[in-house]
Amino acid sequence: MSKLYNIPYMVCPFCQAEETSVVDSRKNSEGTSIRRRRSCTSCKTRFTTYEKASIGIIVIKRNGNREEFNHEKLFQGVQNAFGGQELSEKKLKALVDAIYMDINGKIFDPQAGTIDLKNNNIKFIGDPQKRIEEDYLRIIRFIRFKILYNSNVEKTTSQAIRYNLNGIKHISKERILVELFKILDLKNFIY
Repeated sequence: MSKLYNIPYMVCPFCQAEETSVVDSRKNSEGTSIRRRRSCTSCKTRFTTYEKASIGIIVIKRNGNREEFNHEKLFQGVQNAFGGQELSEKKLKALVDAIYMDINGKIFDPQAGTIDLKNNNIKFIGDPQKRIEEDYLRIIRFIRFKILYNSNVEKTTSQAIRYNLNGIKHISKERILVELFKILDLKNFIY
């Protein structure tokens, strides 16, 4: 015979009573959720609930503050980093999901970004020559991130920027101006 547990605040979907009893509990085959058969103490109706653990992710900011991870905020930050450049939803999602940690603490980092963060390096993802040739404005954006994060520049990135500096001539003045204003707005930019 199953034990009955009174769990307050599990609202009955039929009569809205706030007190129900757990009649039976079982884990699913993967062990990731629990199925509970419940009985309402008021109307005696039985119903099923499914419970799954939800663990919030805490982000430690550069200044030491902690806040709950906000996927939308990260998504928006990556979008802003591209300075209004058109990005497909698929490409944007791939960038946002590039580094993450699973529930067991295993880090997935296909671009080795955590090593660069640890060493305070900044670089292009993939071949810097190809990234710059796709859009020469990336040189100016790279300079903005270099100033913003006060980072070291990888040798191949530095060489690719020097080699492609003339490509900036092919960018509209308006696009360059937008990026320059972003640099001027940086808190750690001194002029």
